[in-house]
Amino acid sequence: MKDSKLGVVEDTLYVPMLGRIYASENCKHILYDKKSLELKSKMPEGLIEHDTQTQYTYLASASRSANVDRYIEDFIERKSQGIIVQLGCGLETTYYRNDNGRTLWYSVDLPHVIEYRKELLPETEREKYIAGSAFEEEWIEEIRSEHPTEPLLVVASGLFYYFEEENVLDLIKLLMNYGDIEILFDTVNKSGMMMMQKKHMKTVGHEEAKMFFYVDSATELAAKVDSKVKVLAEETFYSHISKKGLKFSTKFSMIFSDLLGMVKMIHLSL
Repeated sequence: MKDSKLGVVEDTLYVPMLGRIYASENCKHILYDKKSLELKSKMPEGLIEHDTQTQYTYLASASRSANVDRYIEDFIERKSQGIIVQLGCGLETTYYRNDNGRTLWYSVDLPHVIEYRKELLPETEREKYIAGSAFEEEWIEEIRSEHPTEPLLVVASGLFYYFEEENVLDLIKLLMNYGDIEILFDTVNKSGMMMMQKKHMKTVGHEEAKMFFYVDSATELAAKVDSKVKVLAEETFYSHISKKGLKFSTKFSMIFSDLLGMVKMIHLSL
């Protein structure tokens, strides 16, 4: 069931939430998310009961969260004064899994999504919400006005799929003007995009959400931005995910995806 406040793309924010809930209840070795479990009773009526996802699609979302957590932990260890920025934050609960008691977080999304987020996840002491488009300059200007030189890790989790490559490249080029910034995002290659368009979004109940962006090579993508951009990581989605106790079909899908590099994490230094 959809929330009337959300548009076609924004409504997909329930997909990762359901994945985190599923993993927390059934596959804690992949991801345990206490805050998502707390929000289970606050999901729209009928959402969970009428969900059509498979174990694989649930765990694809949970695996993304687990991957993001690894990179955030590494960033904070490397840059103790660093700040985390989540673009298209939706109902992400990343902060609650990774809060170390000192790191500052910014979460950016469209105004009506931020309004809805505040109802379920009010701002915390170290997390500030910014209402606006991830592809406009206002949010980075606001952050830099408050923290001119601190290192930033910009996380775009499950976001870029729905935008044209030109939009993504323009955003990365824009961020290069704002100091010490790393950007982390998940993506698919061309084969993965075809698979998601044909099967995945239909399975999760959002076949109307159009998808455009894919990356065959992080090195080639970086070159399109600027020669100064460094690829810190390009790794397959499930390489760090334990497949213990999963259904055969789920294990097969994960292994097949990794063999073809269909879904991956990309980490760039700007």
